[in-house]
Amino acid sequence: MATSSNKFLQLIGLLVRVAIPCAILAAGWFGFRLLADPLERPPKPAPKKVMLRSRVEDLQYVDYPVVVKTHAVVQAHNQVTLNSQVSGAVAKVSPSFEVGAYFKKGETLVEIDPRDYETALLMAESQLSAAKSELKLAKLVEDRKLRLVESNAVSQGEVAAASASREQAEANVSLAETEVERAKLSLERTKITAPFDGRVMTKQIGIGQLAGANAPLGEVFAIDYVEVRLPISGEQRAFLELPEFADDPQLAVEFRDGIAPNNEAVWVGKIVRTEGVLDSDSRDLFAIARIDDPFGRKSGKAPLRISQPVIASIEGKVLHDVIALPRAAVRQMDHIVLVNRDDQTLLPLRVEAIWSDADKVIVPAAALPKGMWLATTPMPFTPKGAKIEIIPPADNSISIAESASAEADKNPAN
Repeated sequence: MATSSNKFLQLIGLLVRVAIPCAILAAGWFGFRLLADPLERPPKPAPKKVMLRSRVEDLQYVDYPVVVKTHAVVQAHNQVTLNSQVSGAVAKVSPSFEVGAYFKKGETLVEIDPRDYETALLMAESQLSAAKSELKLAKLVEDRKLRLVESNAVSQGEVAAASASREQAEANVSLAETEVERAKLSLERTKITAPFDGRVMTKQIGIGQLAGANAPLGEVFAIDYVEVRLPISGEQRAFLELPEFADDPQLAVEFRDGIAPNNEAVWVGKIVRTEGVLDSDSRDLFAIARIDDPFGRKSGKAPLRISQPVIASIEGKVLHDVIALPRAAVRQMDHIVLVNRDDQTLLPLRVEAIWSDADKVIVPAAALPKGMWLATTPMPFTPKGAKIEIIPPADNSISIAESASAEADKNPAN
């Protein structure tokens, strides 16, 4: 009995071990069939067609005046260092000899103590008086010897000696006169005067300070006019008629503040000459412009200071029969998009500019086909022949067609 019971339990255990894997396999197969059945999904909507849209402008033939802009720095046309030509202690300094102060031509700016030079002048004048007295005596002796030689009272040798003494006395007088002139000149040089109407840039001396001969006292510059050295590139030179000789017409130029863009001050000058060599690094040609009354002392305008950065606008040649494209409508430097007026289709085009500035790109009128608008709205892609929708102008009372028709009536060339 015990043996039969053990065999029965072993049989049940075997069936359980076989049934569990079979159950797992059945569950996997059922799940696979369930997941493999196709699910019903709603159909995807058809992709919506997107029409390209852009604003357009008419292409107008114009005469475009070129304005060349360049950056430079204002500089004094005459800037010198004042030096003392004599040595001595500084006795006086003019209030006009302060940094930034104005002065007039001939005004005494610094005075060296003159007492030593006044004494030297008195000594030189005394030596001159003594030399003149010796000359007077030598002439009397010579005249007397000449009268006596006629009566053989004196020898010819005595006469020659008297003449030599008179000549020596004359030389001594000339030398004494030279010493007097030199003493006067040294005394005059104790006063350092202004060489021109100007302004003080730096001051290096003060009262009581000892100044040596040729010692620098300060730097000054002239204020009648200033100069601006304008770099002109080879491309820009083709559109300018720069003066080469003294009698060539001068070229007008306007200057604005290069530091503060909001400064509305404008200074007017003229290009008076050009330098004879190109810059060794940039190959630019420097044109020299002159601005009169830079500190506005006569005109009352805002001052234009030395070393101030400026932006120069130079009037150039006028380009005839060209089209001025807005800078924003030109992509990748030389690509534009035109729109056919008849069917509103795109025509991408590459252009070659003859001039460009911050606002406009100038191309020859013959370079663009007629009957076209210029697309001014950026688009992600511009396939040739693609139809676009024209964005109406800001004034909704005027349609694109009416605007184009009116523009065409005004400008038949388009």
